[in-house]
Amino acid sequence: MAYRFKKIESKKEIDLFHQFPFSIYKGYPNWIPPLRFEVENVFNPEKNSFFDGGKCERFLIYNGEEVVARFALMNHPVKDAALTPKMGGLGFVEMIEDQSVAEAMIDFAREWHKEHGYSAFRGPVNFGQNMNYWGLLVENFDEPPIYGMFYHPPYYQTLLENTGAEKLDNHWSYKRDFSEPLPERMVRITDRIESRSDVTTRPIDMKNLEEDAESIRTIYNQAWRHQDISEREDEFTELTREATQKMVQDLKKIMIPESIQIAFVNGEPASFAVSIPDLNEISAETGGKINWWHIPKLMLFKRRVKHLRTMVFGTLPKYRKLGLEALVFIRGIQMTYEAAPTLEYLEGGWVSEKNWLMQRSLEALGCVHHKTHRTYRWDIED
Repeated sequence: MAYRFKKIESKKEIDLFHQFPFSIYKGYPNWIPPLRFEVENVFNPEKNSFFDGGKCERFLIYNGEEVVARFALMNHPVKDAALTPKMGGLGFVEMIEDQSVAEAMIDFAREWHKEHGYSAFRGPVNFGQNMNYWGLLVENFDEPPIYGMFYHPPYYQTLLENTGAEKLDNHWSYKRDFSEPLPERMVRITDRIESRSDVTTRPIDMKNLEEDAESIRTIYNQAWRHQDISEREDEFTELTREATQKMVQDLKKIMIPESIQIAFVNGEPASFAVSIPDLNEISAETGGKINWWHIPKLMLFKRRVKHLRTMVFGTLPKYRKLGLEALVFIRGIQMTYEAAPTLEYLEGGWVSEKNWLMQRSLEALGCVHHKTHRTYRWDIED
């Protein structure tokens, strides 16, 4: 069957890009649309630094006058060169249950990447940091997605794997109920760590957000540039000061200060963990849109929030193996639940199945693996 591909350029086509998934998920009550403005930021060269040296285009697939799929294609030659082989990307995939549609999409992606000098591509991925909108859901369709993570129908896996996709990596999400007591052993260990005269920990200071944000950025860039699992360094993209400050300003209205913990050694910022309220709870109520009349809802959100997402964490390499990671996590759990007793569970997304060190750490803290997102690789024949 011949399908028509249309590059998205007009406002009407952007609306179709966002509206199409609603027809896909009519029978999936756990689906929540991602916040529209955040998805649009991905495709905005003025707000996404990956356009500096990179390219991203999105498309609709038509069968006659009916939209049957949407997707985005992307590359960044400098960043992609860290992968072997250099791989472009496919992302933001939504499609009807039809194998021929999936085949047409992947064939188009192959040609697009081939024209750009690539011999392979991967997906689903995001044109930006890999902490959000990354991977295909392949395990646990019975719970709604946490903020920044996609939900997909089970049939997507079958359709994509039938196109010749090869598994590249699995990314695990971990969950911890706030009602569950913290492991006594870990509480004793972290109490002992914090009793040291050279170690202190505290929540982010809302009166000095810029200074604390810069401390977090410095730790993050050092921690993720020099990882214990060296192959994970391929995915590292340095956080800029501008991006960090913007993130803090965007989130300050809804952040729970106690859920952002910083540990210090001799006064030096050494480790941190950042968790934020699950904005998907708002998106579920607004259909993915945020308008001016939703602002009061946002302002009051942290008083009734039920879920928390751990976004990012890190420890300076010279302070690893001191237990600081456990310290900021345990203190975050304790202090956040006290500040926001409506919380039901914490979810941390995107832990590679290859990162056994992080898996063991999270499990020791009482977290359980409960969702899996998968990325695939497609090769392009000469």
